[in-house]
Amino acid sequence: MTVFVRSASMALFLIVLSALPSLAVDAFRKGEAIIETVTGQRHVLQVEYATTAEEREQGLMGRTVLGPNEGMIFDFSRPQMAIMWMKNTPLSLDMLFVDEKGVVSRVAEKTTPYSEDLIPSEGLVRYVIELNGGRAGALGIQKGSRIVQGLHPPK
Repeated sequence: MTVFVRSASMALFLIVLSALPSLAVDAFRKGEAIIETVTGQRHVLQVEYATTAEEREQGLMGRTVLGPNEGMIFDFSRPQMAIMWMKNTPLSLDMLFVDEKGVVSRVAEKTTPYSEDLIPSEGLVRYVIELNGGRAGALGIQKGSRIVQGLHPPK
């Protein structure tokens, strides 16, 4: 009987533990952002917002699926030098480094999954937007593009 109770307890623990990443994913606030390229094309993205230290630390770690028009906005609350990495992130991502006015100042394209290499903003930014690797190029998003709506989560 003791063996059964321990096995059942362990099974329950493993089920709860395996659900934690999905619970964390659901915890992010969601909204819509609009990016305008330097040529005037507008693209609508479904985004999640990482605004707390805990949310920014979690980011897209562990995610194996990200839709073509989905992403995550990291808000650092004030302009600063930002440094990102791909630790525990199985997807290749494009990172858009965005200043306080919403202008893209740098794009780090097709980052390497699971890499612990540091990816710096190369200047003061308030936001970093992560998209699927290669998506920025496909949409024409480059330095000088701007986020015209949705940098902050809806109230």
